[in-house]
Amino acid sequence: MDVTAKTRVTGAEIVACARGWIGTPFRHQAAVRGAGCDCLGLVRGVWRELCGTVPFPVPAYTPDWSEPQREERLWTAASRLMRPKARAEIAAGDVVLFRMREGSVAKHLGIIGACGDAPTFIHAYAAHGVVESPLGAPWQRRIVACFAYPFTGGH
Repeated sequence: MDVTAKTRVTGAEIVACARGWIGTPFRHQAAVRGAGCDCLGLVRGVWRELCGTVPFPVPAYTPDWSEPQREERLWTAASRLMRPKARAEIAAGDVVLFRMREGSVAKHLGIIGACGDAPTFIHAYAAHGVVESPLGAPWQRRIVACFAYPFTGGH
């Protein structure tokens, strides 16, 4: 996938941009800072703010994220658009994909806010909007994939 960015950005710049979305209300399928977004809308909105263009329009989707069909649509799309990374290499600004229940499809995204002793992630969460949450053990065990935005420096 060829992504043309205005400039290469750092993980710190991605985190700063994502934190600018904190307080945005949760709105399914939306991606507008301050007005509403869901978890995918946050990732798309940060992409748009930093890169200037989103690669393609996102088709309508239901909150169940293709669970009845047992299709990993979100994971497949993320793998095509972003650089997959090993969990051991997670860094601030990376996108993490969560499986909310064992045996279900992966259907929640977040952006790593901080690593180290007090890891956090920024995400749009139903009934809470965009928040920065501790990335504690309950969340960490749900991570199934990690990705870097394609317009970040270096491979």
